[in-house]
Amino acid sequence: MKDYKRQIMDADGMRRALTRIAHEIVERNKGTDDLVLVGIKRRGEPLAGRLAENIEKIEGVKPPVGILDITPYRDDRLDSAERGVIEETILPFSITGKIIVLVDDVLFTGRSARAAMEALITRGRPRLIQLAVLVDRGHRELPLRPDFVGKNVPTSRDENIAVCLLETDNDDEVLIEQRLK
Repeated sequence: MKDYKRQIMDADGMRRALTRIAHEIVERNKGTDDLVLVGIKRRGEPLAGRLAENIEKIEGVKPPVGILDITPYRDDRLDSAERGVIEETILPFSITGKIIVLVDDVLFTGRSARAAMEALITRGRPRLIQLAVLVDRGHRELPLRPDFVGKNVPTSRDENIAVCLLETDNDDEVLIEQRLK
């Protein structure tokens, strides 16, 4: 079986989506007071950084950015090798009383977002947790929905969304991959 790939977002589309999300974050939160962005490790990390830069262009203030490794909190990947994984979380600020915007590349079943919330709550008591994703592909298994979405892409379970970023993949694009039978 071979994968068929189709581009659903190019670099300009990603830039526009992240600019729009940054504006929505500022508008919904009435500015940047107590606002912090936390990228879910791997691709949420550079996206959070880009959003912080966009917010700085809008408001003149760059919100702090943290990195959250959710591996130990995942309920769908708890084999013995992953139980001993050392977290690579970097939160150089207190989250207590803060407005946290969790940032991820794709929202699918909701399990990553649930794990991220659990990981955050073990570190303090945020005033508010919001979720920003570049792509929402549906198929939720948990009652979660994003607060900020770059693009809604209805998919089948036979498809995969691949987010490629300059920081990790040397290119900015979003692909939908369909397994051909």
